[in-house]
Amino acid sequence: MPVQIGAKTHGFSQPTELLSDCHRRIEMFLGSFARVAEIVDKPLDREAASALEVALRYFREAAPKHTADEEESLFPRLRRLQSPEVETALATLDALELDHRRTDSLHAEVDSLGRRCLEQGHLSDSDSQRFREAVADLISTYKEHIRIEDEVVFPVAGKVLAQTEKTAIAEEMAKRRNVTG
Repeated sequence: MPVQIGAKTHGFSQPTELLSDCHRRIEMFLGSFARVAEIVDKPLDREAASALEVALRYFREAAPKHTADEEESLFPRLRRLQSPEVETALATLDALELDHRRTDSLHAEVDSLGRRCLEQGHLSDSDSQRFREAVADLISTYKEHIRIEDEVVFPVAGKVLAQTEKTAIAEEMAKRRNVTG
């Protein structure tokens, strides 16, 4: 069963491709944050407020599932493999997990400030600056993080994981989203 999480759609039977599709969604919502960051010190119009609200909800609800897909399903399986093909990917996993912790903290700040903005219609100058800095840090962190996963980790995983492992990952991903069948 395909899940639409970006311009391209892959099903759970293609877990690494589905994870990559999720990166396109992350990039889209980071773009929403960037556009709102430019005007967050002024009263938001309905379109900007809606974009902010949707992006905040995505990072609060869906993004943690993506992180769990990687840290609980994919990364442990890669770590168990003993293969020269996997060595380059394995060397990146600790740093990728540190990125997850860093983005968790940044998302908490963006979420708090974003909700305040939605309640008040805009942010003070100091809160606007904090929002802009946190969004810029998110964008910078995700840019390299996504590149490494899309260019190194996911292609290797797609090649070296047995179909039974891919199926198990897919089932775990679907379960996190309460998707059956």
